[in-house]
Amino acid sequence: MINKIADSVAQALSGVQDGATVLIGGFGTSGNPIELIDGLIAHGARELTVVNNNAGNGDAGLAALLKSGQVRKIICSFPRQADSWVFDELYRSGKIELELVPQGNLAERMRAAGAGVGAFFCPTAYGTELAKGKETREINGRHYVLEYPIYGDVALVKAEKGDRWGNLTYRMSARNFGPVCAMAAKYTVATVHELVELGELDPEAVVTPGIFVSRVVKVPRVATQAGGIRQ
Repeated sequence: MINKIADSVAQALSGVQDGATVLIGGFGTSGNPIELIDGLIAHGARELTVVNNNAGNGDAGLAALLKSGQVRKIICSFPRQADSWVFDELYRSGKIELELVPQGNLAERMRAAGAGVGAFFCPTAYGTELAKGKETREINGRHYVLEYPIYGDVALVKAEKGDRWGNLTYRMSARNFGPVCAMAAKYTVATVHELVELGELDPEAVVTPGIFVSRVVKVPRVATQAGGIRQ
């Protein structure tokens, strides 16, 4: 009987190894799997390469993971913002490596990994420093840059609902990078706020099929300071 429900975050992350490439869903704080990030900090795996849209906010979540010293390199599209002081300090002191990737390329490189695409040509970044050293080609009068997939050893994603087979649905904008992260990793852990019985999820509404998910962990909803619910 297939049952991907884990008893705890610690159990779900127990196999993460030093040196792993970890794909983390989230766009800023929306869809950020904070419980799993905290669990990864507690787990203690080091020399990690982290792939995320940005480089952390404030002192919690991804920023806390960076501050812990467990991350060797970050691949992201938006490393600097008003509250990215943890990353700023680490980068300026040479304690973390950065690979800057345009946002659309970041999503497509992970999607390509999950779809089995060996590489693809994209016009974004042509003629800029980001294209330096990369193969380029002119196709139908337009210039393109060759980009390669980003594969993950582990993906951490936040979903809204899931079942014991690992099928997932998301809540509005919290969906963002979660589906492509799940596709691109060998081992995907998802948190959900609701666990439902098999058949309760409308198959037409399932965004991430269970084939891409290794473990599901139920976590409670968390209220924000403004009185809403953290997405």
